[in-house]
Amino acid sequence: MLTVVITIPNVSVQSRTIESALWSYFAFVILHKMEKLLKQSSIYDILKKAGSGERLTFDDGVRLFRSNDILHIGHTANSIRERKNGNVAYYIINRHINYSNICENRCRFCAFSRDKEEAGSYVMDTEEILEKAVAATEEGATELHIVGGLHPDLPFDFYRKMIHEIHERCPEVHIKAFTAVEIEHLSRLAKLPVHQTLKILKEAGLGSLPGGGAEVFSPKVREQLCPEKLSGEGWLQVMREAHNLGLQSNATMLYGHIETPEERVNHLIKLRELQDETGGFMAFIPLAFHPKNTELSNHFSTTAMLDLKVISISRLMLDNFDHIKAYWIMLGIKLSQISLSFGVDDIDGTIQEEKITHAAGAETPEALSVHEITTLIKEAGRVPAERDTLYNLVKRKQQNIILQKA
Repeated sequence: MLTVVITIPNVSVQSRTIESALWSYFAFVILHKMEKLLKQSSIYDILKKAGSGERLTFDDGVRLFRSNDILHIGHTANSIRERKNGNVAYYIINRHINYSNICENRCRFCAFSRDKEEAGSYVMDTEEILEKAVAATEEGATELHIVGGLHPDLPFDFYRKMIHEIHERCPEVHIKAFTAVEIEHLSRLAKLPVHQTLKILKEAGLGSLPGGGAEVFSPKVREQLCPEKLSGEGWLQVMREAHNLGLQSNATMLYGHIETPEERVNHLIKLRELQDETGGFMAFIPLAFHPKNTELSNHFSTTAMLDLKVISISRLMLDNFDHIKAYWIMLGIKLSQISLSFGVDDIDGTIQEEKITHAAGAETPEALSVHEITTLIKEAGRVPAERDTLYNLVKRKQQNIILQKA
């Protein structure tokens, strides 16, 4: 007969050993029951494939999106996440600089862009950009994330000089700048091929590219929402050129507007195919659409169910991506924390002064301190790990850093 011992402070080693054995037994029973329930799921065959490392097909992805079995999808995504990254959750100390909101492309889903003479339009000069970059670096940032609109008048040398002067003043900080859409715009300004444009920017100090501007690759969606924007194939080609030059990048997908499950899966497969070819993507970042102040303001915001589906299915489909990131600015702090058990291994960073999503009504803060980020991670049962842009671990003495507005 087994006697159950309740553990209290300073109890015997024997009592603690018995309790440990009991918890191990209960965990075994729970896992056994979960496996039994999983086998009853209508998508068990797909989850079994993913769990064994077999690549999922287009049809598999569509079936996953049409299923509401989020717990089993999430469980499998979490297993793959832990296989790739253990119990670690990454974060970075970074600062966003949105140098201008003047844009010749007026995408229907964007609340940030303005015409040149429109109220609220702005463009930072090089000195203002430098001031923000230097302040962030002095406060401990390892990355500057620099993006903006497609300004019709700024010359190519403005962008080259911006990168060069930041790199000269802050040689230790990594400059992640210009979406693929911006790069194509700069190549037209410079009257140079994309490859040569990227080479000049790299020589000036560009370290990597962010993943924005991908939206959804579907021509049908782009024709309705952003007809003037670089095509999906054009986005992929810019990234191919960047990767071939040794410039790594992230990848994104904007979801929760007019796209279909089929279009989401097609987007993920195109990213996976390019990653097979170049290996240049560092992380995939699902971006939840925010409708406020856009031409799609009659749309609802994304639901938690859709957010967790996109995150976990992305982890299952993108078998050749090392990292899935929760962009807490768009996803929300609480759901970002939960996502760490649904396939996410990176919760982004301090960010500071993000303008693009907040223009569309984001209710999240514009920044988090390191203490806030690490607390979120620890509460989720994960181990916080500060990284740099390229996922090298960063060790530092000062821990509670929050970047100030410059």
